[in-house]
Amino acid sequence: MNLSEKSTENVEYMIEKIKDKLKVLNMGAIKPSHFDEEMYEDLRYLYDHIMKKDSFSPNEMQALAEELGNLRKM
Repeated sequence: MNLSEKSTENVEYMIEKIKDKLKVLNMGAIKPSHFDEEMYEDLRYLYDHIMKKDSFSPNEMQALAEELGNLRKM
């Protein structure tokens, strides 16, 4: 997967990997269709950050959820 290219497929891939890593309980709450390529660089930055860590504190989980919310389409 070449994440350096902006594409719908890459957005979908990153969102699915983020959901898996964060063990999102409500899978319907985060859908790839909620994000567009306009926010690709920000989403990629968040994805890279999440993939580097093994675990997250409750405060970090809250902050990551808020950041994902900020990146959603209006």
